[in-house]
Amino acid sequence: MYIIVVGAGSIGIPLIDVATTDENEVVVVERNEAKADRAAREYDCLVLNDDATEMATLEDAGIDRADALISTTDQDATNIMVCLLAKEREVPAIVSVVHNPEHMNLFRRIGVNTMENPQSLIAEYLYRAVKRPSIKDYMRVGDTAEVFEITVDEDAPIANKTLIEADEEGLLPHGVLVVAIERNGEADPITPQGGTEIHGGDMLTVYSQEGATPSVTDAFGHYEDHDFA
Repeated sequence: MYIIVVGAGSIGIPLIDVATTDENEVVVVERNEAKADRAAREYDCLVLNDDATEMATLEDAGIDRADALISTTDQDATNIMVCLLAKEREVPAIVSVVHNPEHMNLFRRIGVNTMENPQSLIAEYLYRAVKRPSIKDYMRVGDTAEVFEITVDEDAPIANKTLIEADEEGLLPHGVLVVAIERNGEADPITPQGGTEIHGGDMLTVYSQEGATPSVTDAFGHYEDHDFA
């Protein structure tokens, strides 16, 4: 892919790292000279020390052949201007960081995929690591639903039962689905069926309409979550 990354700060640099490592053709536009120099030194990509809110700059970056533009600056006004210019040139995929939640709808109205302020996401993730210590990783889906990873305790109610048996015994609340199982370090995860048996030590990927509440995590043997309910 040909990707234009606007901004080489705390968000842009890790993105540039990922995109170049995956062998994409990356062009970076960074207004700050020191940040631009750093990106040019450390990564195999073209770096323009210029203002991305100017169409001439984006033309120099090759916007007419870009597959994607990702704007990562710390100013929502800059990000939305860049995205509007990218929409004008019909870039297929446009993504932006949004720092102020009140601006989210504005970005969406012009057809830009958005990501909430990463600092807020990190803060929430750290809080969840304390509040729900059994959860290894999670992603919100809508207002309440979550996809999360959790390890099955050896003595968990669901251990050594099939998913059908767990459902018949009411161990999994309504709206909870086990979507993948990682077992014994196997390379490929198991796609579970009704007759699949859950073992202690399994790492499950779970979808829950109501999130990772104690009533959900109890089935996997993690009662400590009640301490924070």
